[in-house]
Amino acid sequence: EARTAVDGLLGHRVLRRRSAEVTAESALRGARASAELEGAGIELERLRGQLMNGQPVTVQSADVRLSQVVANAVRLHADLGSVLAAWHGSPRQALAKLHLLAAADLEIPDEALGRPRTKATDPVDDPLDLGAPPDPLEVSARLDGLSRLLLAPSAAPAVVVAAVVHGELLALRAFGSVDGLVARAASRLVLIDRGLDPKAVSSPEVGYAELDAAGLRASHGHAYASAAKGYVHGGRDGLTAWLVHCAQAVALGAQEGVAVCQAILRETA
Repeated sequence: EARTAVDGLLGHRVLRRRSAEVTAESALRGARASAELEGAGIELERLRGQLMNGQPVTVQSADVRLSQVVANAVRLHADLGSVLAAWHGSPRQALAKLHLLAAADLEIPDEALGRPRTKATDPVDDPLDLGAPPDPLEVSARLDGLSRLLLAPSAAPAVVVAAVVHGELLALRAFGSVDGLVARAASRLVLIDRGLDPKAVSSPEVGYAELDAAGLRASHGHAYASAAKGYVHGGRDGLTAWLVHCAQAVALGAQEGVAVCQAILRETA
């Protein structure tokens, strides 16, 4: 279903001439949604207006850090194309670049930028309440394993590989800060690199945010955090539920891309 939804988006006639506009809008919507999942919510039109007017990004909160998280998410998604070559040949190097973009200007020590945790005493953010993180030795070993997985030939569907990369990076909290931004950006890179969405015109992050909002409306709590906890602690069933959750988000993200295309059509009608 996720592949079918993305294929439907890729066949939209707007993409024949204006795919760059759809890609840019997808990046903006994805960045806003990813920041929201990191605890830094902002309305799309408010964010768009600030960026178009050259204003600093500011959320409706006194917490300056949240505004910076949103600004970093926008920068991260806008620069994903520059990370793609490194991702294809050296995933660990690409992850370091992603963290440099995601963690800039967040009062994080320079030596921690782009470098996985090396000490068990290093501080670790846990916005999803996943519990104690793996120790640095395990983090290093699992990052190596993840890199080997990504570099090895595989017939696994891109949606599944993206979900595993996403879940593993959330579980590891390798950098100790804004790991969610990094995990969601890496997941998007998998979808681009493996040909599911080569033009980056879908917004899977919007899908995750929509699933989260639906869970809250139904009084089921945060669906994203719950699914991530399943990946980390839920064994086989938790992994299965996480894969399904990610596939649903990809399908919803494709629908968001279609909505962008339809909006462009209305502008030109």
